[in-house]
Amino acid sequence: MSAQYASAPDRIAYFEKVWTLVRQIPPGKVSTYGRIAALITPPPGMSVQAYRVRGPRMVGGAMAACPDNVPWQRVINAQGKVSIRAGEGGASQRSLLEGEGVEFDDKDRVDLERFLWDGPPGA
Repeated sequence: MSAQYASAPDRIAYFEKVWTLVRQIPPGKVSTYGRIAALITPPPGMSVQAYRVRGPRMVGGAMAACPDNVPWQRVINAQGKVSIRAGEGGASQRSLLEGEGVEFDDKDRVDLERFLWDGPPGA
């Protein structure tokens, strides 16, 4: 894949892989965009190096387009913070996570050592 592309050639297939993984994150746990990307092999035609750089944004694109049956709130950024969604400022995501028992510190971060999902068995 050329460096000019920011998404996989087959976006829907890639998005499905992301959503399948995110559906496995249990309540009370979170993952990061980068961690989800690391659990998925680079799309055909994209080098590992290019995918390391673009993968988290590609996951973000998938999460922005996810269907209702994907627990989108469980994917946060690498700093342990919620990502701002258009028109809501992150309050909804935080509220949903807190409802699952995920705690935030005084800097609005999740303790990733405590709440990070390790990934599917064998990952």
